[in-house]
Amino acid sequence: MTALEPSPIQRERLAYQRSRRHRSTAVALLSTVVFAVAAWLVITSAPGWPRVRDSFFNYDAAVKALPAVLDGLWLNIRVLVVCEVLILALGLGIAALRSLRGPVWFPLRALATGYVDLFRGLPLIIVLFLVGFGLPGLRLTGIPNEPVILGSIALVLVYSAYVAEVFRAGIDSVHPSQRASARSIGLTHAQTMRIVVLPQAVRRVLPPLLNDFVALQKDCGLISVLGAVDAVRAAQISSATAYNFTPYVLAGLLFVLLAVPSGRLADWASARAARRQSGGGLA
Repeated sequence: MTALEPSPIQRERLAYQRSRRHRSTAVALLSTVVFAVAAWLVITSAPGWPRVRDSFFNYDAAVKALPAVLDGLWLNIRVLVVCEVLILALGLGIAALRSLRGPVWFPLRALATGYVDLFRGLPLIIVLFLVGFGLPGLRLTGIPNEPVILGSIALVLVYSAYVAEVFRAGIDSVHPSQRASARSIGLTHAQTMRIVVLPQAVRRVLPPLLNDFVALQKDCGLISVLGAVDAVRAAQISSATAYNFTPYVLAGLLFVLLAVPSGRLADWASARAARRQSGGGLA
């Protein structure tokens, strides 16, 4: 079966759309170049630029600090992966507790709600101090003393509260008729959640989950306040040794390079979800 040839009007419309896209791309590139050149001229013509360049953009200092900062970044990546898995599991469990129906489950719902309210309200840096210095101070058997583990615990506690609310929003977005239909064919509440509700909820909240993942990538660098030698701490040591701030800039650039792919993935997921909701299909 041969494909239908577009009509002359359709070909003309497609050609016009292509020309508009090409024109928009050219204008965007030109405006970006003009803006970048103007910003560069303004910065480099400032009276203090030579001193700032030597203090923050020193090539020799960057090369010298790069191995240590990369080793620290590898620690951040490992912490990120482990924390993300634990956060997804704990956040989903808290959201499931908050979705329980009936007065008999009120204590569990209240406990989950209190957890979310507490750790969404506390700044992460305070949780890091409380966990990092408070837990070892109890001197209980089995309490870890490693800064990496303690920092990871603090990250999991805080971000699980945010992710739980994301999951709960996805669960509440599923129409009640879905639950009613599942229960009418004999599924239990647990089976309804696992088979019917959660698959739809997770698909709907994927974009905000990815955004939380991007934020977690940055905040993994805060474990350095507990003494963990991650990328930020390695940059601090190198900066103190060389009397130069370039290692901090280097660490920041590495974190940006780590976050950019996740950011683009989050944008793609958000656009895809918007097309789904507007009836644009699954593409």
